[in-house]
Amino acid sequence: MQLAAESPVTHADRTFFQLRNDIVEGVISAGSKLSETELSTKYDVSRAVVREAINRLTASHLVERKANVGARVVTLSATGLVQLYQVREALEGMAARLAAHNMTQTEIDALQALLSDHFDEVKSGESYYQEAGDVDFHYRIVLGSKNNHLISVLIDGLYHLVRMYRVQLGMAGPRVTTAFDEHRHVVQAIANRDGELAEILMRRHILYSKNNIERKLLQTSKP
Repeated sequence: MQLAAESPVTHADRTFFQLRNDIVEGVISAGSKLSETELSTKYDVSRAVVREAINRLTASHLVERKANVGARVVTLSATGLVQLYQVREALEGMAARLAAHNMTQTEIDALQALLSDHFDEVKSGESYYQEAGDVDFHYRIVLGSKNNHLISVLIDGLYHLVRMYRVQLGMAGPRVTTAFDEHRHVVQAIANRDGELAEILMRRHILYSKNNIERKLLQTSKP
């Protein structure tokens, strides 16, 4: 799934979006080696196109290259999660504070409508899956900050690695309804133009999410 502002123009774009989505969704397993030959066959493109896509994914922190090993999908680890979410907590907290001051009333109304749509999914209490882009609560608030540098760091740099952890480990289970309620409180603070409260609530929400994913990671790593 590419973001709302993205549209594939070339074979390289299309392959990049497909490969990125397959990594985020876990179709291509975390930690797995990426073979240019195999991927060129899978996506029906040249190895050069695959190589370009892998290079772009490296810049998005979804792929890492190591000497004598080649390109591999990043591994989801407790250490990686903690470091990523420390940055995410600080920057998305800032985004929520700025959104409270900079989002238009129309944008806030749309954000509240988005949560109403999400409620239909979470009321079963089993899953809270959000597609990438405009239908993602966090994506909307980052854009609502109206700070181009912050948007670049969060959306261009970290968004899909965060989604990889969220999609594969954080969008199902007993925290589903709690996470939805936390979203609702953040939006209410933004609607009230209370930037300080919006930041506190967003930081707390991301910390709780980190703790939830960390527990799952530690459970899966037990022998």
